[in-house]
Amino acid sequence: MGAFTEKQEALVNSSFEAFKANLPHHSVVFFNSGSVHNSVFGLIKKQNNRILEKAPAAKNMFSFLGDAVDPKNPKLAGHAEKLFGLVRDSAVQLQTKGLVVADATLGPIHTQKGVTDLQFAVVKEALLKTIKEAVGDKWSEELSNAWEVAYDEIAAAIKKAMAIGSLV
Repeated sequence: MGAFTEKQEALVNSSFEAFKANLPHHSVVFFNSGSVHNSVFGLIKKQNNRILEKAPAAKNMFSFLGDAVDPKNPKLAGHAEKLFGLVRDSAVQLQTKGLVVADATLGPIHTQKGVTDLQFAVVKEALLKTIKEAVGDKWSEELSNAWEVAYDEIAAAIKKAMAIGSLV
């Protein structure tokens, strides 16, 4: 990988701000396939979940989901903001340091939850689709690439922390 540029960091930062501008909506989009089906209680039916559709076992990894993605659940938005923020922070680290170091707690948490490579890939796909929706016509190959690199690097750092933790 070549050096992560200031422009790539700026692209990630500006699109992260677009994501945060409508955090409740984009949090639902992240977990949901896109077509929102409201039940009587205003919940989004789980069969349409973007992440859970591809990796159903992941449902148990998100304790705040319960039986459905509830757009009024503050933990949903909080988790999405934290995840997207980690990727944004990864972009900053890549640009300033040339490498990404994950928070020491992320390895053990992901190990405990049993996160697999497939699930990292599913989250990446959902993240990119969500950012694409958040930025609308500002979406570009360059923007996609910046997010992909930043995500891949934080995912690699988490996987490394998972591997180190499993040796202990």
